[in-house]
Amino acid sequence: MPRYIIEREIPHAAALSAAELKAISQRSCAVLQQLGPSIQWVQSYVTEDKITCVYIAPDAELIREHARRGGFPADRVLEVATIIDPTTAESNELAVAAGT
Repeated sequence: MPRYIIEREIPHAAALSAAELKAISQRSCAVLQQLGPSIQWVQSYVTEDKITCVYIAPDAELIREHARRGGFPADRVLEVATIIDPTTAESNELAVAAGT
């Protein structure tokens, strides 16, 4: 199933209190429960003026519906094409070594 990055522009997001973040999380989870098991919230990153979220869903429209129902901004919804990490470099080196 596709993975998405959602950018939510929220002024002073980093200044939100633990109680405010808890309330946002609870509202998100309530909407997810309404939408059913085909959409999953993986995690979110709170930065200065943005909350960037990672979701798994069948399509971007379900992500936008979650945002509408929860009253969250969804300024950008980006489908992840590929995931890379430090092991990607190792895998490439091993593939090259195996080919020689």
